[in-house]
Amino acid sequence: MELILTLLGGLGLFLFGMSFMSQGLQKAAGAKLRTILEAMTKNKIIAVLFGALFTAIIQSSGATTVMVVSFVNTGIMTLAQSVGIIFGANIGTTITSQLVAFNLTGIAPAILFVGAVFMMFGKHPMVKKIGEVILGFGALFMGISMMKDSMSGLREYQNVLNILGSLDNPILGILLGTVITVVVQSSSVTVSILLLMASQGLVALPVCFYVVLGCNIGSCTPAVLASLNGKKDAKRAALIHVLFNVLGMVVIGLLLAFGMQQFESFILRISGSDVGRCVANADSLFKIFQTLMFLPLSAQFVALTKKLVPGEDAGDKEFQLLYIGKQNIFSPSTAVVETTQEIERMGTMAIRNLRLAMEAFFDRDEGKIAKVYETEKQIDFLSHELTDYLVKINQLQLPVVDAKRIGGLFHVVSDIERIGDHAENIADYAVKCREENLGFTKKASKEILEMHEKATVIVEEAMEMFVTMDEKNLPDILELEETIDRMDRELQQNHVKRMAKGKCSPMSGIIFTDLVTGLERVADHATNIAFSILEKNPAD
Repeated sequence: MELILTLLGGLGLFLFGMSFMSQGLQKAAGAKLRTILEAMTKNKIIAVLFGALFTAIIQSSGATTVMVVSFVNTGIMTLAQSVGIIFGANIGTTITSQLVAFNLTGIAPAILFVGAVFMMFGKHPMVKKIGEVILGFGALFMGISMMKDSMSGLREYQNVLNILGSLDNPILGILLGTVITVVVQSSSVTVSILLLMASQGLVALPVCFYVVLGCNIGSCTPAVLASLNGKKDAKRAALIHVLFNVLGMVVIGLLLAFGMQQFESFILRISGSDVGRCVANADSLFKIFQTLMFLPLSAQFVALTKKLVPGEDAGDKEFQLLYIGKQNIFSPSTAVVETTQEIERMGTMAIRNLRLAMEAFFDRDEGKIAKVYETEKQIDFLSHELTDYLVKINQLQLPVVDAKRIGGLFHVVSDIERIGDHAENIADYAVKCREENLGFTKKASKEILEMHEKATVIVEEAMEMFVTMDEKNLPDILELEETIDRMDRELQQNHVKRMAKGKCSPMSGIIFTDLVTGLERVADHATNIAFSILEKNPAD
């Protein structure tokens, strides 16, 4: 019983260390690496190399492939561009088993101590994140040490040896690797445990090769789950990951069936007869072989997924989230990217509605007025859903840069929703003018149109600044805001003079005043949106 508890404790510590290290790496460098990932897809060979490097750094092929699926879903990356990154991620994930194959358990306590010191005494947030990575790394090897000690004791139990010795069926080995990896959600963890068991003589080397192939298939689970609420191309990206490993399993499985002795001799020779290292090297060689075999066929992979997932996505349905799943968060590393895409869509709706509302105001067109009200309902829907989603992702372990943006995103959603309300107010004024046959002088109409145009332009420039995270529009935005503030005062004075001369009715005067004030507030909300990307947000 004590042996089993030690084994389970070691496994728990290993899983904790693996997760803590991966999360720490993603929080410390996730945003920067993500930006590079977006750019490294033009050449498929470079994409493979970077996919491998990226995954080796964040210690999770699941995180990489989920990130790729989310990029494809939001349109940041095309399906064809995703292939190289997905292939490379499969190579990069083998770095964990390679690290485990090195016997670092002796210095694990020292690694833990360094990580704890960084976390407790580090004053800069980045130092604390690095401390998390080091602490996770130390915990991982402490877990390995505990599992290794307990596994050596398992050799005394003949029943355990009999069960493990019966795993000589290739299909059973593949199935076992698949199931365990689906449960633990990480092929790196499964292969690492298998490596330890093999090094203790508990599992025969040929069986390990087949279990590794099964682990590769099980590793597809996170990407598949992430794609379920996504668009068709997101599903296809996840399917590329599945096909890569399933077809690779078939080809390598057949080669092993006819040349197991030769491969076993080869892997022992290049691994210095270290059985644990044999498992790690086999895992890496399988992934490299699959990549070399399938990379020239990347276009065929894309074509096949389009046949297996046929059709195109239906046109944009306004009353739904297009880039984020209501019940599903693709990945903490991409949650802010997806939210920004959805906010951009919401902003585009608000700008369009602002223009349509002013057309309806002068045309008195019932159809346009109805469309303004309908779009406002859509904006309100997005505001509610995005706010709920932001609350949800704010509880996640986000990359440091993304975590700092969350507050600003809440403000932007609120500001866009308020701009939408002002467009609805203009539609209300249109209804009032239509019902009471109210009119404005040519001068008043011209003033309203001029101010409305400037208010719309400032919103457009603010949204561009928010989406691109580029401050080049800021001087124009500040100048426009000052101009609109000045126009508000001047136009109010001009209209008071017109009313004093009896050129317009009191009700027209009230509507004019409310309309101009509303446009000035639209400009204020636009300025808040622009400042949301800066360290200091005037809305805070």
